[in-house]
Amino acid sequence: MARRGSGVRRICLVGATGLVGASLIEACVGRGDIRLVAVSRREVPLPPDARMEVLLAPTEGWNEAIAASNANVFVCSLGTTMKAVGGDREAFRAVDHDLVIASARAARAAGIGHMIMVSSVGADAASTNFYLRTKGETEAQLRKLGFERLDILQPSLLLGKRRQSRPLERLAVLFGPVMNLLLHGKARRFRAIRTSDLAETILALAHERPAGKFTLEYDAMRYAAKRTGDYAPARAPA
Repeated sequence: MARRGSGVRRICLVGATGLVGASLIEACVGRGDIRLVAVSRREVPLPPDARMEVLLAPTEGWNEAIAASNANVFVCSLGTTMKAVGGDREAFRAVDHDLVIASARAARAAGIGHMIMVSSVGADAASTNFYLRTKGETEAQLRKLGFERLDILQPSLLLGKRRQSRPLERLAVLFGPVMNLLLHGKARRFRAIRTSDLAETILALAHERPAGKFTLEYDAMRYAAKRTGDYAPARAPA
């Protein structure tokens, strides 16, 4: 059995204003084993009982902000969509590749040895699909940065409450659980996952100490999410 970490883990989060980031912030409320520090370009909406630090800085100042977080673990849930950037591939790559890599390098320069990155199922540097190729190229570069431990999460459809949900996304979220019942065998990796489960996966992995590079798809993420309670004996009462 892998040796698990103990004690309080200090997490530096970039991507706090997105769907996954918001779920992670929510999941940290009341936990005594996690100290969360978000580095963001803009204000981060926080739940009423959240106890966390938010370091506001333009991306040019993220190196200093990430270093100031004094974190053990760096979590990156940065990402945009082609629609959000008006179909501009360069603008998409600037976030999903360039900013991710720059942030990861800043984390390594700050002495953070463990990174957890939210990518996408099907990410492949050799893919003919621009989105999946960008994700794959980003993953490949992260593996070369020298993190003692690197966890790459590859979720498919994310089920959660989006601040600006589009009609097709609402339909996907509605029918996602039903579609999951039809995905078996090798297709299980395409099952939709709740962002709350993804957040619990991140919190469980934040306590893992064995070195290495790990890629987690649907089943591995769900398994990790179920272990998060092993590290949180000090939850505050609801």
